[in-house]
Amino acid sequence: MERPLEEVLAEQQRYYRERAGEYEDWWLRRGRFDHGPEAAARWWEEVAELRTALDAFAPAGRVLELACGTGLWTERLAPHASELTALDASEEVIALAREKVPAANVSFVPSDIFAWEPDGLYDVVFFSFWLSHVPSAMMSSFFAKVARALAPGGRVFLIDSAPSDRASAHDHDTSEPGELARRLLADGREYTIVKHWFEADALQALLDGLGWNARISQTPEFFVYGQATSPGSRGL
Repeated sequence: MERPLEEVLAEQQRYYRERAGEYEDWWLRRGRFDHGPEAAARWWEEVAELRTALDAFAPAGRVLELACGTGLWTERLAPHASELTALDASEEVIALAREKVPAANVSFVPSDIFAWEPDGLYDVVFFSFWLSHVPSAMMSSFFAKVARALAPGGRVFLIDSAPSDRASAHDHDTSEPGELARRLLADGREYTIVKHWFEADALQALLDGLGWNARISQTPEFFVYGQATSPGSRGL
């Protein structure tokens, strides 16, 4: 029987709260996320491409980061921004991010992004590995919310997961029907979450269909990334 979406999203939040202490094992390719030296070398080469692209994008001014997690990208954004507001639903990951990025220009806000509404305008909205957890039925409303958060001339930069057998841990991400996946923590607890894997062309088509002006790229194996401006704004 199909589960109510609200129930899945609540479980997804629980998963990321419980995963806070081991989240960076995935990013650092440690333990069960270690696919060998060749895969690790490719991973870090592609991460370098993401970092170079973000620096060239120059996320200056008032910046909003959605789903900041443990601050892996917050620390890249902070030197560019005059003000940086970083949101996440998990108090546990925000606590880790605060330790990692104690910069005076950064404010951390615990908030459920699906319930949150912007109370100001931002020059840049950034999100990494978040869009893949937004249900298809909520994509339009999510991007409408992002558009409401953008100041005139504001821009978006996004990063997410391309479909790769080596992007996650061996045998820990079992696909379910539709857009759901089962995820395991290191202690064996299982959770159901929303998870999409994006090809650049498909993500470009999604944004085009929502009226955004976007330019999406893809690294050889692990990532998609790019920038966009909202409907009605000038092109990139």
